[in-house]
Amino acid sequence: MGIELKNKAMEVAMKIKKLGQDDPRRIIHSIKVGVALTLVSLFYYWRPLYDGFGASGIWAVITVVVIFEFTVGATLSKGLNRSLGTMLAGALGVGVDYLATLSGQKGEPFVLGIFVFLIAASATFSRFFPGIKARYDYGVLIFILTFSMVSVSGYRVDEFLTMAHQRLATILAGGAICIIISIVVCPVWAGETLHNSIISNIDKLANFLEGFGGEYFHCSEDEQHDISTDKDKSFLQAYKVVLNSKSVEDSMANFARWEPRHGNFGFRHPWKHYLKIGSFARQCAYQIEALNAHLRPQLQEPSQFRRMMEVPCKTITSESAKALKALATSIKTMTDPSPSSQLHLTTAKTAINDLKNSLKSATTHMSEDISNLLAIIPDATVASILIDIVKSVEDLSEAVIELSLKAKFKSVSPEKPQLLHKGTIKPFVEDEDEQSESHVVITVRGIENNNEDLPVNKK
Repeated sequence: MGIELKNKAMEVAMKIKKLGQDDPRRIIHSIKVGVALTLVSLFYYWRPLYDGFGASGIWAVITVVVIFEFTVGATLSKGLNRSLGTMLAGALGVGVDYLATLSGQKGEPFVLGIFVFLIAASATFSRFFPGIKARYDYGVLIFILTFSMVSVSGYRVDEFLTMAHQRLATILAGGAICIIISIVVCPVWAGETLHNSIISNIDKLANFLEGFGGEYFHCSEDEQHDISTDKDKSFLQAYKVVLNSKSVEDSMANFARWEPRHGNFGFRHPWKHYLKIGSFARQCAYQIEALNAHLRPQLQEPSQFRRMMEVPCKTITSESAKALKALATSIKTMTDPSPSSQLHLTTAKTAINDLKNSLKSATTHMSEDISNLLAIIPDATVASILIDIVKSVEDLSEAVIELSLKAKFKSVSPEKPQLLHKGTIKPFVEDEDEQSESHVVITVRGIENNNEDLPVNKK
């Protein structure tokens, strides 16, 4: 029993260690939350603050626990939503309470009940609007909660305004502490996370295509000897992360819009356009998923048709991978992607024409033999998927070019040609006996012949 408990504890410890090593920012975030909670606890521990705010200090603690998120954008989103929702609901609650008191002691509960019903129902219905749901859902929720508490509690509490003031002050203080710590101490930006995630996803697609040709076409014994181990083939499964990236990208893009300017990203950076790039990346990943289904061990010699399509298929996968890597590099360095990616796409399209010619030639020769025609269907399917992948990469390239225009990426200036030789031109006139002909001596300082001056005479 003791050994099993020890092994279990060791297993949990290894998991915790791995979790921290995978992303050290998680450890820093945990420390930041602990520091924020310690600071807001002073509302209870420090007598002058407790005398000023009383039991309402607990709302500062609750605020920190609720709104402190991993990224700056998420913390700002929740903090501003909570603050705005609390202030609006508090002001509206005070106004409703004042109107209720005008109706007399008997009519006050009825007026409060009617207002609570109307405002709560209206605010709840507003949460179904997509725009409000995406950015202000939490604020509307806090609005409903605060208004209900203020309206209901105000009916029995005598010092109603004092209580509302204390709660609002502690909530704002807790939110401010969260936001300051989140921005100042090792900030984790949602925009930067989204930016790096898109780059990583495109790289994963490129790595699969880069290695697909070698895995699918095993034509020589030397290639079979060089087949990598299962550990080295992890790139064949890494693309699957892209398939389920939509929810993460949506939330990161939403939170990024709340963040202030940081690094190379301005306040109005086109974060929404990253979602378009992510959509095209997932479309390419779905096609790669279909392509991956055809990667299985071959129990027989490759067919003649497969040998015919090997060169164009390898060219397509290789050039598509290079185009994707060029796009990822463009996003990473925030430079114009047009020159390099378009060159690789042009080469891939040329290979598609060669592949189509191979398909036509094979189907023409095998049309009479149905068994041979059926045998080439799997390889023809792979060829068709590769053609679709090139189209997806082209769409992805256009989306990145559009992002580069909106985000004002730096343009890559062409390299200036360098002169390999430096020389001087010295005119001189020979003797009159030599018919006073004018000659020009060009002295070329070459990079060879030990940098000696080589005279060249021209008439």
